[in-house]
Amino acid sequence: MTDTAPPILQLEGVGRVFARKPDIAARIAHKLVGSPLPPRVRAVDDVSFTVRQGEVLGLVGESGCGKSTLARMISGILSPTSGRIRFEGADMAAMSAAERRRAGLAVQMVFQDPMSSLNPRLRVVDIIGEAPVAHGLVKPADQDGYVCEMMERVGLDPSTRYLYAHQFSGGQRARIGIARALAVQPRVLICDESTAALDVSIQSQILNLFMDLRAQMGLTYIFVSHDLGVVQHISDRIAVMYLGRVVELAGAEELFADPQHPYTRALLAEVPRLEPKKRQFTGIKGEMPSPLNPPSGCHFHPRCSVAVPACATRRPALRELPGGRLAACDLIGEGVAG
Repeated sequence: MTDTAPPILQLEGVGRVFARKPDIAARIAHKLVGSPLPPRVRAVDDVSFTVRQGEVLGLVGESGCGKSTLARMISGILSPTSGRIRFEGADMAAMSAAERRRAGLAVQMVFQDPMSSLNPRLRVVDIIGEAPVAHGLVKPADQDGYVCEMMERVGLDPSTRYLYAHQFSGGQRARIGIARALAVQPRVLICDESTAALDVSIQSQILNLFMDLRAQMGLTYIFVSHDLGVVQHISDRIAVMYLGRVVELAGAEELFADPQHPYTRALLAEVPRLEPKKRQFTGIKGEMPSPLNPPSGCHFHPRCSVAVPACATRRPALRELPGGRLAACDLIGEGVAG
């Protein structure tokens, strides 16, 4: 992958709001006496970035920052309430049914917990082979051989294809989930904490498998994780999210060598390292605010060690810095942050 590779995915001001629909009594009470309607949660707030063909984009942030919701929108599981997601330049919301089907097959998701995402009533031969047959990619008579090929590609023994998911180990179930995604011949894999539930030794095997598949099949990845060490190992670029917004986006080496946003700096300061000198871990002060009532201005300002009064009222734009990286902090370049 190079910086000149064409974009395969483009996000333009993407947002997602969750709101429980009020019942009749709540609507009547709202009209008559002004009772509040059910709260709205802005899980993803005006996110824009481009993913180039063949690259690995890491998406990191604390739990609850919106990264999994964003991943589900990109994969088509959820629809954005604002903004556009483009696949190869075409707005996915404006596609015809046939175009949407093609884009849906091209962008697949590998979930965090393979046990809950694999149908316990199906044998592996059907878990992997059902979708390619249903979409006409494989003839029913060829399903068995095709499943064997997919299982071999991810390092599974094809002779186990008639077993159920619960009869496999955690690492094997992760490989089944990957094989299921690969079976519909995708071009983009979205990996949502796909190694989080695995032992460290198994994690490294799965990460190496992802990299081998990338080389063999020319895949593009969006790798969602809270584990900065994993993301550093696998990613070309990294997007850092905080409370629904992307606050920094840069090449992996640049980000770890010289983080610019105060939140990114605080995250990386707490990454364990093998160093002879002692380090004092203090953690980021406070907790992430509730998305039901996010802070005004810069969402990070209540926890930021360099915040100034203007940060509480002014929302910083995600702007380009020297070198092509992006960061959303108005203090960068003023000698306070960055």
